Amino acid sequence: MNRTGLIIALTLALAVGLLFGIYPELDLKLTAWFYDAPSKTFPLKLNALAAIARDGAMWIAWGLALPAIVALLVKLARPDRPLLMSGRAIVFLLATLILSAGVLTNLTFKSYWGRPRPVTVTQFNGDQPFVAWWDPRGSCGRNCSFFSGEGATAFWTYAPAALTPPAWRPLAYAAATAFGVMTSLLRMAFGGHFFTDVAAAGLVTFLVIWLAHGYIYRWPSTRLTDEGVDAALTRLATRFRKPG
Repeated sequence: MNRTGLIIALTLALAVGLLFGIYPELDLKLTAWFYDAPSKTFPLKLNALAAIARDGAMWIAWGLALPAIVALLVKLARPDRPLLMSGRAIVFLLATLILSAGVLTNLTFKSYWGRPRPVTVTQFNGDQPFVAWWDPRGSCGRNCSFFSGEGATAFWTYAPAALTPPAWRPLAYAAATAFGVMTSLLRMAFGGHFFTDVAAAGLVTFLVIWLAHGYIYRWPSTRLTDEGVDAALTRLATRFRKPG
């Protein structure tokens, strides 16, 4: 999580945002690669193996978060015991997952940014007009296309990758990138999202992780300690366990 990664992410965000803002039809052209016009459908969404791969990707991502979830629950149930894993890792992993794959996607953009999904627009046998990524005035009422929650969950694997030993970190980042890209391509192939939906998911998630990593680990003024997190959780759990 260094400045080089941030510069790359911001450069990609600017390039993708401007290119697809000026030429929004590029989203339609990329999506058309996965669409079969004669059958008027996205064939891969009917493929059982592809569906298993989609579900499996989410299980993998949540499996990486499971140790932090278990450690937190055990601590809340038994505040007298030390944490089962690094306190900073628990905060970092769960906070970034909640923010990127929950708050910023499902509770914010997907609820109020009315961009229709590819499978529902007229160009792909739907009944809603296509809108560019930057336009929130689409006709989708709820659970809309921008931006991808599953894409954000897949790219969240950058967070556990950031906690791997330095010697393994480049490989972990490469694996997280490949995992996010493949999961995002599946969402596009199913007609669930446009390219800009999954690109935004990856870039926003990376920025959330980069900022959280700096806040928790790197910046002296905000840096947390494992002991401090443990003590804070102990106080929280004890407070809730007090009668009355």
